[in-house]
Amino acid sequence: MVRINRVYTKAGDQGQTALVGGQKVSKGSARVECYGAVDELNAALGLVRTSLEGSPANQELGPTVARVQNELFNLGAELATPDAERRARSPAIAERHVTALEAEIDRLNEELPELRSFILPGGGWVSAHFHLARTVCRRAERLVVRLVEAGEDVGAQAIPYLNRLSDALFVFGRYAAKADGKAEPLWEPEKT
Repeated sequence: MVRINRVYTKAGDQGQTALVGGQKVSKGSARVECYGAVDELNAALGLVRTSLEGSPANQELGPTVARVQNELFNLGAELATPDAERRARSPAIAERHVTALEAEIDRLNEELPELRSFILPGGGWVSAHFHLARTVCRRAERLVVRLVEAGEDVGAQAIPYLNRLSDALFVFGRYAAKADGKAEPLWEPEKT
């Protein structure tokens, strides 16, 4: 169990932070950017959870979003742990997490109308919040890809998980719009 007695330590006042294992790095480092984006995604999903309250989509999507928030916390910890041996002893994203997202995408997508155009973010509050979370997820994915391309070690499922999660958030947004009886705004390129 984690115990947090102090909210501030003043240790980061000079622009440095400690990764899991004690290594000091700049708060502007690529690794910190990655787990910061994952944290921002988790906050966006907090908006989703709040907007789901009172929505018919909550019964289907509420437990999934809660599970994903916990998985994202694990992913953030994984990204904050550069040492592979230490990371192997901590909660991590595994292939089963990616597979679970794929199953949810497939199941919910069967209930949705076929896409005939790109969808603009909107379709009610819940759907719009899912779209916001999706874009934050895509940014987190891009940052993790850059981290790996720079030669840094991350868990093997970090990129596949973020990639699949962004797809899932898109489908969840569509499902929420349908459940809430909201029309999905479609891209109309001539309306410019």
